[in-house]
Amino acid sequence: MFTNDQRQQERTGQYGTSRQQYLQELVNQFQNTSDEDPIHISLTEWFLVATETKEKIAANLANFAYDPYNYSFLRQLNVLELFLDCITEPNEKLMEFGIGGICNSCVDPANAAIITQCGGIPLVIKCLSSPVRNTVNYALGALYYLCNKSNREEILKPEVIDVIERYAAAQTVNASFSNLAKAFLDKHLTAADLMDSAICALVYMERVMQHANLQSTAKLVAKGDIMALV
Repeated sequence: MFTNDQRQQERTGQYGTSRQQYLQELVNQFQNTSDEDPIHISLTEWFLVATETKEKIAANLANFAYDPYNYSFLRQLNVLELFLDCITEPNEKLMEFGIGGICNSCVDPANAAIITQCGGIPLVIKCLSSPVRNTVNYALGALYYLCNKSNREEILKPEVIDVIERYAAAQTVNASFSNLAKAFLDKHLTAADLMDSAICALVYMERVMQHANLQSTAKLVAKGDIMALV
């Protein structure tokens, strides 16, 4: 259930912590976790504890990103940028929670604009190749809401469409991937777009094959095996 001012007041009471203050505390804790000195534990243990703490906070923030009541707070506290930073981490869980927060929040046009302006689209596209299913699901959902007239050329590249089409065709493998991918294609691609994408994909494959042939020829020439070229 979404929150409103009345429900929030009823839940926190007169002296409770406001939602904005609570989110600020989470952000501060996330940012300061790596700065804390390890006490009575090894560096390895400290690193594991710090990583787990950041994962829990990122997951918590991603859950709050689902509620429109929190959208303005997320923007004020730069939480959207924090989510994007998580996607750049080598940690698969942080990446999952980061793209989850982006997916939950980008339904709002103001949030989507910030994500796009901060270079979020390439990061979201990167998540399509993740081995983590939730990460792929969130990426497909995020692209569904992020794609618009101003950025469709950046998103609707042949290689991206090819990946999404593969997910759309994978109904028997993963219905969730397939349904989200089909919804994206139905909303954002016309028949002409699909034709253009197919042509671009063919041209791209032809160039790849030509490049491979040139490399093979160069190796034969380097070896002096001219007869193999005849």
